[in-house]
Amino acid sequence: MNKYKISLIINLIIVILVTIGTIFMIAGIRFMSDDLILSVSSIETLKFFTVDSNILMGIASLIFLYYDFLIISKKKKEIPTIVYNIKHIATVGVILTFLVTVFYLAPFSEYSYFAFFKNSNLFFHLIVPILSFITYIFFENNNKQNKRIIILGMIPMIIYSCFYITNYLIHLGSSSMKDYDWYNFIGNGIVSGVISISVMYFLTYLISYILWRLNKKVNI
Repeated sequence: MNKYKISLIINLIIVILVTIGTIFMIAGIRFMSDDLILSVSSIETLKFFTVDSNILMGIASLIFLYYDFLIISKKKKEIPTIVYNIKHIATVGVILTFLVTVFYLAPFSEYSYFAFFKNSNLFFHLIVPILSFITYIFFENNNKQNKRIIILGMIPMIIYSCFYITNYLIHLGSSSMKDYDWYNFIGNGIVSGVISISVMYFLTYLISYILWRLNKKVNI
């Protein structure tokens, strides 16, 4: 089985999991427990970077599996570089989600560690990021990507941080500030917020750089 077939299969699984996870989260469907960690019902779920990054990955995977199919059916000779770029940007987002959950949200939360890997979050925080990493690094290599993709990989985080900070500042002084700082990045004041966002920017850049390097180095 060549790499295009494996990529198609994994991307199809990602699309299915993202679709199911998004529908379940919006509808408030829980299949593992009644825990709702970083979860709300209805369209409000889109306020979470977790959901946004996974939806972006679902779209990127759908585009990629379409081109995988064209390659396999010999209707196209190669996948456009822009498709690889979209996949890179989406992969950065879900890997960032995975790392922040594993090393920040889960261990420092008042809830149990594994509460962050239940229901739709099992897909969004764990399975989709891992599958995305595997397929992008091992089966979707493209040596035509230049260093600009490292900065482009930061775009979703930059856009989201602008939304997050603006939303927090608009509601500054509210009696329920936790409702507007759901990741607790600004809970200890503006200074801690600046530090947190700066760390997130650096981490995003680092992830984007490492993915770019690995994608160029690893070939199957």
